[in-house]
Amino acid sequence: MCQHILPEWWEVINVKRDIIKVKKGQKFIEEGSKREGVFFIQDGFVKVHKHWGEREMIVRFAKKGEIVGHRGISAENMHSPISATAMQDSVLCFVELDFFKTLLKANISLSYELMMFYADELQWSEQKMGSFIHLSVKERFVINLNYLIKHFGLDESNTLQIELSKTEMAAYIGTTYETMYRVIAEMENADILTFSGKQIEIISLTKLQAQALS
Repeated sequence: MCQHILPEWWEVINVKRDIIKVKKGQKFIEEGSKREGVFFIQDGFVKVHKHWGEREMIVRFAKKGEIVGHRGISAENMHSPISATAMQDSVLCFVELDFFKTLLKANISLSYELMMFYADELQWSEQKMGSFIHLSVKERFVINLNYLIKHFGLDESNTLQIELSKTEMAAYIGTTYETMYRVIAEMENADILTFSGKQIEIISLTKLQAQALS
């Protein structure tokens, strides 16, 4: 937000925004609750999720510098369509919805960047939902893991720079824990990756990318 506003708005934002610290596992947006504003992640890592029948579906993960709560911006629906929970201790910048809308009207660059963000997110969401119908669990896992690698990166030991459990990965690609466990075991046996605790280490990025093309 602060990267794409006119300088004269900086002082107003400092007055209007709230800096909120949330603990790991703390939910700061509740699905179905009255939408109040948007959050920008200043530090940490969160998941955006919602109910899918009786199961939880993880819609996306968000990192430092990204926005959460924008799905609640609507002219008609006054309630949040998603929940959001911190996956590690995080620092959030909260801006009330009416003020954020004022910022969008007055700052063309911010409006443009948000529109581009919506477009990219919609494209990925459509691709992801289409994969639920047309692709196997293994194919979905490979595609989404490659996306997470591109989005969050690998450290010097080729370990994904976010921690995810098998249960969370299953919720992200839309399958059960048991099926996720079998797919991961198969890829571990093929020396493609190792999944230890919540850490995913990529043994062969070439083999992983080849799986996405096969």
